[in-house]
Amino acid sequence: MSARQIVTFRIDSRLMGIDIIKVREVNRVLEITPVQHAPNYVRGLINLRGQTVTVFDLGVRLGLEDRTIDDQSHNIVLQDDPVGLLVDGIGEVVQTEDDAIQPPPANVGGIAGDFIEGVVRLEEELLVVLSADKILKYEVINAMEP
Repeated sequence: MSARQIVTFRIDSRLMGIDIIKVREVNRVLEITPVQHAPNYVRGLINLRGQTVTVFDLGVRLGLEDRTIDDQSHNIVLQDDPVGLLVDGIGEVVQTEDDAIQPPPANVGGIAGDFIEGVVRLEEELLVVLSADKILKYEVINAMEP
């Protein structure tokens, strides 16, 4: 049995997380340059130490409302792709065993199950574990549609 570390964050009041292995860094929201004709969930581009990073509004990506950027907002920059996920607030890193991650219900609080890897029952609430790969891969499939 192996343990996993999950970087947690909030989208509205929902507690969510992504496997720490998929996360390169977490930072404050930098100046975002909008991109013309981009999908509605692409908030824009940021310059992160010379690298151009595409910022996804994770709430919109999951089928929720646009994020309002405030002093709690953060970008979670992914490890293998130049993509940042805009979230409402950053939480703790939670350690859990693989077998504690349960299959997700079809629809968790209005979020499409496509992006959910599983759920973990914590003492006070449910942690929705998202799949960074699915958040990115799903886009490639949609991009090929006419």
